Amino acid sequence: MERYEDALDAFQVALKYNAKSSEVAKKIKRLTQLAKDKKRAQEVETMRTNVDMSKHLDSLKTELSGLYGAEDGSKEVFSFLVETMENAVKSCHENSTVDPRVYFMLNKDKTDTEKYAPVVNIDKAFESPHTHNNCYSFLREYADDSFSGAACLVAPKSIISYPQVWKGQGSRKWKHGQSDGFFFQFESPLLRKVWFVPSTIEKGRTLCRDPVELDISVHEVLPRVFKQT
Repeated sequence: MERYEDALDAFQVALKYNAKSSEVAKKIKRLTQLAKDKKRAQEVETMRTNVDMSKHLDSLKTELSGLYGAEDGSKEVFSFLVETMENAVKSCHENSTVDPRVYFMLNKDKTDTEKYAPVVNIDKAFESPHTHNNCYSFLREYADDSFSGAACLVAPKSIISYPQVWKGQGSRKWKHGQSDGFFFQFESPLLRKVWFVPSTIEKGRTLCRDPVELDISVHEVLPRVFKQT
């Protein structure tokens, strides 16, 4: 930035002595644009590096506190959700996409960790109604048998052949453009939420935008995973 600014200063001085020089004016215009581009590239890199999802989830934090009552219980669930969402955003920044997975918050005391892992790959889940139904049935049983307290689903929009929840009409109409991104669905016995995290390419780099909360009754990527309590 400093070199562009120094050069701009020099040409601004030159223009004072040669106000009619179109060549100097062109170079000033070009350098001004280069300085803007470099500044924007630095801003994009800062946003890519400083990922903080919790600032978008204040209302959820309050909602969880009301549902779970115990301070520690709601804190654990909120921390699990925020960490999982932030890791997904970082992965998207690094790889320009995310892996389709479900992350489970296992029970520290009850889960047989030799049998149940905290992450389940679901790369075939969205190929057809058949694979979708099979995956959902498996995940529901997995959540129950592993004594999990919550789960977070991460799925890139680009791999979802079914259900394409962004193609609805009327009250189901998608209001978030054609941008790429990924769905993030939170599941627990007490609460369900779903977000879409849009992503764009800026200055040659993938940048995730702020998460947009969706109506889960309209845009759920998977049906309810946990039994209601």
